[in-house]
Amino acid sequence: MEQINLLDSKKIKNVHFVGIGGISMSGLAEILKDFGYNISGSDMKPSKTTERLQNTGIKIYIGHDAQNLKNCDLVVYTAAVNDTNPELVRARELGITTIERAVLLGQIMRKYPFSFAISGTHGKTTTTSMVSMIMLEANLDPTIHIGGELDAIGGNTRIGGNKYFITEACEYVESFLKFHPYLAVVLNIDADHLDYFKDIDHIKEAFLKFMNLVPKDGYIIACVDDTNISSLLSKISCNIVTYGINSKNAYWKAQNLKFDASGCASYDLIKNGEKVTVIRLSVPGIHNVSNSLAAVAACYTLGCKIDDIARGLEAFTGTHRRFEVKGIVDNIKVVDDYAHHPSEIKATLKAAKSTNHSKIWCIFQPHTYTRTKLLLDEFSEAFYDADEVIISDIYSAREFDTGEIHSKILTEKINIHSNNAIYKSDFNDIVKYLRDNASPGDLVLTMGAGDIYKIGEMFLKVKDIATVS
Repeated sequence: MEQINLLDSKKIKNVHFVGIGGISMSGLAEILKDFGYNISGSDMKPSKTTERLQNTGIKIYIGHDAQNLKNCDLVVYTAAVNDTNPELVRARELGITTIERAVLLGQIMRKYPFSFAISGTHGKTTTTSMVSMIMLEANLDPTIHIGGELDAIGGNTRIGGNKYFITEACEYVESFLKFHPYLAVVLNIDADHLDYFKDIDHIKEAFLKFMNLVPKDGYIIACVDDTNISSLLSKISCNIVTYGINSKNAYWKAQNLKFDASGCASYDLIKNGEKVTVIRLSVPGIHNVSNSLAAVAACYTLGCKIDDIARGLEAFTGTHRRFEVKGIVDNIKVVDDYAHHPSEIKATLKAAKSTNHSKIWCIFQPHTYTRTKLLLDEFSEAFYDADEVIISDIYSAREFDTGEIHSKILTEKINIHSNNAIYKSDFNDIVKYLRDNASPGDLVLTMGAGDIYKIGEMFLKVKDIATVS
C-alpha cells in the first residue's frame, strides 16, 4: 500500500492528516495544498498552527473522530498515532489508503530534481536552516521543510519553486529510508534512539542504507571528522564531498578560527587546500562551524556562488529553540536550547562558555526514560562546562515510567563527576531558586526537548520574587 506514487496519482484529490498540528505534518499539509489537493486534518487540541492552517482554507477538526473522514482518498498519520485511532480504524474499514508521514515526505521529494536531505544525530535543524538561508540568498526559490521555526521563512515551511527541495532527515525508526534524496548531508553518527536501535552498529547500518538511496549521479556531503561516517564511505557508490575542522583530508575546511564576545566564529574557508573567502557566523559555538561547513559543501556542490554562501551564513541568526536568546532581566541573559543528548549538551555548554558571562546556570530536562537510562553515564559527564546545574523531572514524551530511572539518579551521577547539580521537580520552585541565586552577568540556559523552555519564560516575566508561587 505504501508504494503508491501519490504525486502522479489521478485518483487522489482529498487528503486527511491525523495529527495535522504537528510541526512536520502541518508543513506537509501546506505543500500538498499548494499542489492542488483538498486538505483536511484533525488534532487533539487547537493551537496557533491549526489556526494558521484554518486561515489558509484547510478544514480543521478538533478531536479525533471517525466522522472526520469525509470524501477522503488518502489518510496521512504520524508514527505517534496509535493503530486504535478512530480515524485510522475507519479509514482501513473503508479501504482508504493510509500512509505514514515519512512516506509522504519521500513522495514529495520525488517531485523535485534536486532534493536535499540533511541527516545526522545532531545539528539537522540548524544545518537545514543554514542551507535554506544560502539558497534564499542565491535566489534559487527553494521549497523548504524544517523541523524547527526559522524567522526568515515565517515558520517551518516555505512553498517555493519546483526545482529545489530542502528537508531534514531523521533516523528514528529508520524513517529516512523512505526518502528520495539527490543530495544527502551526513553530519554525525552517534548513539541515540536506543529504544529502537540495538546499538551503534545498528545505527551505522541504517545510515549506510540511507546514503545508498542517493543515485549514482547524486552527492553525499560527509563530515570526515566523524569516524563512524568515515568508516562507511568506501561502501558508497555515488559522489562524495567531504568536510571537517580537524581532518587533514577534508575537501572543505575551516582554518584560523576566531570567536567574538558572543561566541560566534569567523574563519578562513578552505576549498581543496586553497582559501576562498572568510566566513562569519551569527550563531555561537564550534559545532556551528562544522554545521556551516556542511551547508557550504552542499550549496556549492549544487551551484551556489561563494559570495551568496558567505552572505547566507552571516544572515542566519538561528532557529527557535537552538541557542535562542529569550530575553534579559536584571542583566541576566536567558537562553533556550533543544539539546537533549549528551553530545549536544557538551556542544551547547561549550558554546555558552565562549560567551561573556559570570556564571552559567544550566536547567536540564531529560527527554524520555529510555534515553536517560541507556545513556546515563554519558549524561553524567556532560555538564562540566556549567557552573550550576538544575535537573528537572524526565519528560516522558511517548514513553511510560517503569520506575527504573529518575532524575534524582542522574543528579547523583552528575555530582560524582562535576559536583554541580541539584534536583528540583516543580517549575515554580526552579524559577524561585534562580531569582534568589542568579546574579547580574549570569547566563541562564534552559535545555531539553520537552517544555523546559517555560522556565525561562517564567523567569523573564517575574519581576518580584514574591509573585512566584
